[in-house]
Amino acid sequence: MAKNDTASVNRRMEIISAAIEVFAETGYYRTTTAQVAQRAGISQPYVFKFFATKEALMLAALEVSWERITEAFSRVVDTAAPDQLEGELIEAYEEILAAHRQETLLQMQAQTMQEEPIRAAMQTGLKEVRRIVLEAFTAGKLANPEERTMLFLARGMLCNISMALGMPELMVK
Repeated sequence: MAKNDTASVNRRMEIISAAIEVFAETGYYRTTTAQVAQRAGISQPYVFKFFATKEALMLAALEVSWERITEAFSRVVDTAAPDQLEGELIEAYEEILAAHRQETLLQMQAQTMQEEPIRAAMQTGLKEVRRIVLEAFTAGKLANPEERTMLFLARGMLCNISMALGMPELMVK
């Protein structure tokens, strides 16, 4: 990759990171691309060099957040023993929640949005996480893999709520 290509990829990721922060703090609808540009330390027109619309920026931010989860879960699935699988997946998700809180808040907002591209991005991300977990539970010969997958995902949602509301008592260790 050429130096300019690398710089361009890095700048794009800086804009996405800034967008995640601002969307999480302000909300998608109240956020402007000018705010994102300011957070990234660039001009607003430069945001549009990479993203044609605010919605395109939101979709990129959601993609980054889902990729973080699917990559972490895939690493666990590749290395965990079947009897340790669920615990290690939980641990991986807890690490993501702790290190990338704003991405989780972004996803929580997006769950309620009615714009079809955003709904589709959320559906795609959640379906992929479900697929990874279900296939791992099935391959690991865990009892009732469908039900365990559903409960695992439901507990993940409860983790999100617990984190967002600052209610650790919702989490059982």
